[in-house]
Amino acid sequence: MMKKISLVVPCYNEEESIPLFYQTVSKVITSMNTPTPTVEPEYIFVDDGSSDHTLDEMKQLHQRYPETVHYRSFSRNFGKESALAAGLQATTGDLVAVMDVDLQDPPELLPKMFALIENDGYDCVGTVQKERRGQSKLRAFLSSSFYRVINWLSDVHIEPNARDYRLMTRQYVDTVLSLPEFNRFSKGIFSWVGFKTTYLAYESQPRAAGTTHWNLRQLFAYSIEGIIDFSDAPLRLATWIGSLSFLLSIVGLIFVIVRALTVGGAVAGWPSLVVIMLLVGGIQLFCLGILGQYISKIYLETKHRPKYIIREEQ
Repeated sequence: MMKKISLVVPCYNEEESIPLFYQTVSKVITSMNTPTPTVEPEYIFVDDGSSDHTLDEMKQLHQRYPETVHYRSFSRNFGKESALAAGLQATTGDLVAVMDVDLQDPPELLPKMFALIENDGYDCVGTVQKERRGQSKLRAFLSSSFYRVINWLSDVHIEPNARDYRLMTRQYVDTVLSLPEFNRFSKGIFSWVGFKTTYLAYESQPRAAGTTHWNLRQLFAYSIEGIIDFSDAPLRLATWIGSLSFLLSIVGLIFVIVRALTVGGAVAGWPSLVVIMLLVGGIQLFCLGILGQYISKIYLETKHRPKYIIREEQ
């Protein structure tokens, strides 16, 4: 029985990669249909407000293959999470794959992922990158540290070094889409919904074309977003810090009173007092910052704005 596979491909300024991606994936699909037709592809390209000719490349592919290639173009850059959501919502396949257009996620894994779902009853087959060649030691350290921290803080386990690249059943995708939140962290959502999941490991691949659009600052901000979206541990931390600060102040007050009654008052030590006040003030601002992050998330959720705006689609 033929199965339809929808391939969701978010793109941002990837005009050079799109033709290479289509050619490479088409060869993999052809091999899966040899000698017996097994799968029918559906390509869903999502243009995340690109400023180059990414949309033109998508249109050309759609004109050549109108039955299998489709695209959605945003009115501006809404971010990869929004592009991913838009792509998933447009899929009609029995199975859905999320892939990067730069071919750093090897399409050659698709047949094995398909076999695991069809033969072994998995609902999702994800991928894990063994190592990231060409990545700086600092970036690799921060990446591994992020997974250790978020798995320590969150009740939901996120597979370390997991990629967005995965193949999912229709039920799995529909469950992911049923989560209505505006602030989305896909790696966390994919883990939160559960289902029977396995992972395939692979060696990192170089980009087929173009350059990465993620810098260290953006990755750090994305990590903070993920921690806040999938754990209330920072709030609990702020509560414990505030409680500890309060208890220490009570102990200090008792010490000052006892000392004044027994030894006598002393005016010396005002520099220490200033330092302590600055320390306590810094702790308060830190806790307020944590609280502010969660309040800002609530604010965005209550506005009920759309995750993205479609300017054009086919």
